[in-house]
Amino acid sequence: MKKKSKIICLTSYSKNIAEEADKHADIILVGDSLGSVLYNYNTTKKVTLTNMIDHSKSVRLGVKKSLMVVDMPYNTYRSKSSALKNAKKIIKETKCDAVKLEGGKKIIRQIKLLIKNKIPVMGHLGLLPQTNKGKFKSKGGSTKEKKQLIKDSLLLQDCGVFSIVLECVKTSLAKQITEKLKIPTIGIGSSAYCDGQVLVTDDLIGLNNTKIKFVKKFINIKKHINLGLKKFSSEVRSQKYPSKKYSY
Repeated sequence: MKKKSKIICLTSYSKNIAEEADKHADIILVGDSLGSVLYNYNTTKKVTLTNMIDHSKSVRLGVKKSLMVVDMPYNTYRSKSSALKNAKKIIKETKCDAVKLEGGKKIIRQIKLLIKNKIPVMGHLGLLPQTNKGKFKSKGGSTKEKKQLIKDSLLLQDCGVFSIVLECVKTSLAKQITEKLKIPTIGIGSSAYCDGQVLVTDDLIGLNNTKIKFVKKFINIKKHINLGLKKFSSEVRSQKYPSKKYSY
C-alpha cells in the first residue's frame, strides 16, 4: 500500500470495538496502551503477557479482514529465547497475524530470530513508552537522535519487518525516514508524511479525557452513552420500562 493509499491502523481491546474498527481499518493493533486506557496504569511496563493474550483473544473474534497485530509487552523480549517463546505463545493463543516490538539496534537480534522463524514483525521507533524515562517528548530534535533513528529504521527494514510505527517523531525526520524506506511507516504524532496513521480508538471517539497533542477527538461518544443511560434510568423510575413487550 506504500505510496498507493494511506494505511489506517486502529487499536482494539475487545470484540465489540474490533468489529467496528475492522470496517474501516487496514490494521487492528492490540496495543499495550490498554494498560492506561483500561486499567489506569501510569506505565505500560505493568501490562502482562496474560493481559495482552486475553484481550487479543476477544479482539480476534471481531476481526475479519484487517491485519491483526499484537504488542509484545515489556520484559517479554529481553533475550532472543524469551522473545521467540513469548511471540510463539501470543500467535498460538490469539491467532494474530503479527507482533510489534519497540526499539531498534538494541533488540535487533530478537527481531531477526522471530523473522527467521516466520513470525511477522512490526517495528516501533521514536518515543518508546515501554522504556522511556521521564516525561514523554518528541524525538529527532538533535542531530544524534536523527542519525540514530534513520539507522534504526534502515536496520529494521533490512531485518525484514513489514512496517514501522513512528511515534512522536519530528515532522521533517518522519518525512525523511518515510522517503528512505521501502516499507510503510505508520505515524502517531509524526505528521501526515507517514504512509499511514494510528490512534488509540478510545481517544479518537472521546471515551478518554486525554490532552495529548496528537489526539483529535472525532466524536464525543460519552454524550451518546450518557443519553442512553439517562433514558434508561428515567424509564425505570417512571415505570415505563420494562413494559410487557420487554417481559416474559
